[in-house]
Amino acid sequence: MSLIVVLGAAESGVGAAILAAAKGFEVFVSDRGEIKDSYKSLLAKHGIPYEEGQHTQERIFEATEVIKSPGIPDTVPLVKALEERGIPVISEIEFAGRYTTAKLIGITGSNGKTTTTLLTYHLLKTAGLNAGLAGNVGFGFAAHVALEPAVDYYVLELSSFQLDGIRAFRPDIAMLLNITPDHLDRYGYQLENYADAKFRIGMNQREGDLFLYNASDPNIQVFGVKHHFESKAVALTTDQVHGAKIEVEGSVFDLSQTQLRGPHNAMNALFAVQTAKALGISDDAINAGLKTFKPAPHRLEKVADLDGVEYINDSKATNVDSVFYALQAMDRPVVWIVGGQDKGNDYGPLMPWVKEKVKAIVCMGVDNSKIVSTFAPIIAEIRETRSAVDAVKTAQQLAKPGDAVLLSPACASFDLFKNYEDRGDQFRKAVGDLRI
Repeated sequence: MSLIVVLGAAESGVGAAILAAAKGFEVFVSDRGEIKDSYKSLLAKHGIPYEEGQHTQERIFEATEVIKSPGIPDTVPLVKALEERGIPVISEIEFAGRYTTAKLIGITGSNGKTTTTLLTYHLLKTAGLNAGLAGNVGFGFAAHVALEPAVDYYVLELSSFQLDGIRAFRPDIAMLLNITPDHLDRYGYQLENYADAKFRIGMNQREGDLFLYNASDPNIQVFGVKHHFESKAVALTTDQVHGAKIEVEGSVFDLSQTQLRGPHNAMNALFAVQTAKALGISDDAINAGLKTFKPAPHRLEKVADLDGVEYINDSKATNVDSVFYALQAMDRPVVWIVGGQDKGNDYGPLMPWVKEKVKAIVCMGVDNSKIVSTFAPIIAEIRETRSAVDAVKTAQQLAKPGDAVLLSPACASFDLFKNYEDRGDQFRKAVGDLRI
């Protein structure tokens, strides 16, 4: 019996192990860290042996194939040793793709993946299609294939790390939303290497498949010239966005009555609508889906409107690019809550939007010195706080009717919070407490 070894026992790894066991493989799971109790229970339920706190190389080298967590770089010694022995190392996405006959819709890009994935899935579901949601959002792909009822379409959010591990994986519709510098430490600090990973989403496509790409994105323009696919390439551009309206194949869709705010979300909607139309969904059904769509939590999420002030939770904005889009989307004067664990941020790209839209800044972090020194020359009112409660109360004092209080931190959350979800949840609660 062939042995499948899974490296990493989180969502994707445990899902891959369950699918491999269901397909009759001998399976062994190895995680150098500690495995969560919930995942241990799942492995035990399916009779899958595992180890934690170590990698037993003798056992791992017996593998016919290894499925690697996307969080493990290809450069680690164990992965290199497997490659030297000729043992294939693949991603969970590659493995799961072998065991479904559903049409696959794959979505990648530096920004907007989650929103576009959720919106595409929502448009399919509200139109009555039998669709599943997986990848980096929702259920893991392999677990979905193994445990959930069969679907006709999978909508998959795919990271560059997941795409690094594909060999034959082929989406029927592939989307490349944009490319901005991210995760460069994984790619030799070369933007071209990161871009190449993103373009892998279309490398196995065939004639009749669709490759949707953002032709207005400068890095896609630069790095796309060397990538030639057999699929039909469809260029989507900012010329199709007219304020709150988007135009797709001669049809106009009005986003003003939806929760999709800003030019970046108009581009996300452009991709989702183009896909829906390619699948034969009517304009009426698309419009109905757009109006009922709710963005994911912590992404430009409207929390409340209190005394004429709108409170918006964008805690997921952990980098400068995300904040750029958030500020761009604001149509009111902004009291901006920013700060956290700085990741070497260059705030320069934000300056035009801060000058135009921000009336006051509330810092929320242990060390706010870089934010204060950067923006003090252009923003007169800057306050420092050390908790979500203090930040929200301070922002309330600074805001007037007609303003927006925007939590869009540009930083990691780990100085004061468990993660960005915890930060957003505490912001929500603090805003809710203002009512009391």
